[in-house]
Amino acid sequence: MNLYYFISSRIQKNDRQSFSSLVHRIAVVIIFLGFLLSITSLCILDGFKTSIREKIFSFGAHIHLTKYDIDKSYEESPFIIQPNTLDSIKAIPTIEHVQGVSHKPCLLKSSTEIQGVILKGVGRDFDINRFKGNIIDGSFIKFNDSTYSKQIVISDKIASKLTLKTGDSLLLYFVQNPPRYRKVVVSGIYQTGLEELDELFIIGDIQLNRVLSGWSPKQIGGLEIYVSDFNQLDSTASEVYHQMDYDMQIQLITDKYLQIFDWLNLLNRNVSIFLALIMGVSSFVIIATIIVMVMERTPMIGLLKAFGTTNKEVSRIFLWNGFRIILIGMATGNAVALGLCAIQYYTGIIPLDAENYFMSSVPIEFPWLAIALVNIGALLAFTVILGAPVRFISRVTPVKAIKFN
Repeated sequence: MNLYYFISSRIQKNDRQSFSSLVHRIAVVIIFLGFLLSITSLCILDGFKTSIREKIFSFGAHIHLTKYDIDKSYEESPFIIQPNTLDSIKAIPTIEHVQGVSHKPCLLKSSTEIQGVILKGVGRDFDINRFKGNIIDGSFIKFNDSTYSKQIVISDKIASKLTLKTGDSLLLYFVQNPPRYRKVVVSGIYQTGLEELDELFIIGDIQLNRVLSGWSPKQIGGLEIYVSDFNQLDSTASEVYHQMDYDMQIQLITDKYLQIFDWLNLLNRNVSIFLALIMGVSSFVIIATIIVMVMERTPMIGLLKAFGTTNKEVSRIFLWNGFRIILIGMATGNAVALGLCAIQYYTGIIPLDAENYFMSSVPIEFPWLAIALVNIGALLAFTVILGAPVRFISRVTPVKAIKFN
């Protein structure tokens, strides 16, 4: 057995009623609480960011291509994506899915109310799997082979305002020349929790938009592109830019919903500050604990030095004590934090007000890389910090130390 580890262990066993033992337990608790809060915060933040992003991505792709137009209205200019251009875009390794869409402003009229909305037209290439998690009642629209589908999907907010439910019929009025209207049926009701989406968009068949606008069957208003890795959005957008036609324009989801993504980035900054404060407090507690242990064990230090033990060798005894405090606090903090997060992940036992937080329960994700980096970084920082208080040992002289107390 390592001699210094043995002496360190004996100190811990024999000092259970001493002041340094109390300080030792307090230090373990503080480090435990620090890592409990840190890991939990990372999991909640990552869960919150992931949930908000997925809600946005279910309605709008990472990259949106449209025909260049100085008119900034919701209704796009039609275009036909050339097969070679589409193939070039799909060939980009980071592209996951491509779908054609169109948008058309209209008035949604029930028997009692009128609501201005944007009809998002989608086709058979629409990624239903991304969106189906938002549907809270009914089902997605069913496409018709011979003509356009007369089904639409509306949000719960619009359904509440117009007192609609699945299966109800209503009229869509399109303000154009000449004005037109179509009778449609509500096939499903969705909820994202994001007000600017839920209050504005309904989903219907892209063929309906084509018929009303006089487009050909191959014309679309926009091309939505999903990437396989959100972190590679900028690089993928650059590749798409070099493949698209000269009269096209590109818009990233981070620009379209700039305020939301700026808010998420601000949350990142706040959590970083929070982690720094926790690690600072933990570092201070470790330093104070080792200093108390050194002062209380001054006679022992003097005796060991009188027997010929060097400062470096004596320091190892207290370093072992310091490491024990750190490792116990880190291990228990990580275990309890991950356990609590796992319970919330699988049960959603802690609810949230969906009106204010965009979701019904506290979201949890496990950013394993970030968790590993926090643990490794903290362990390295604490290791460096341990060197500061043990330097007091070099100032202890055997004669004065043995007379101490």
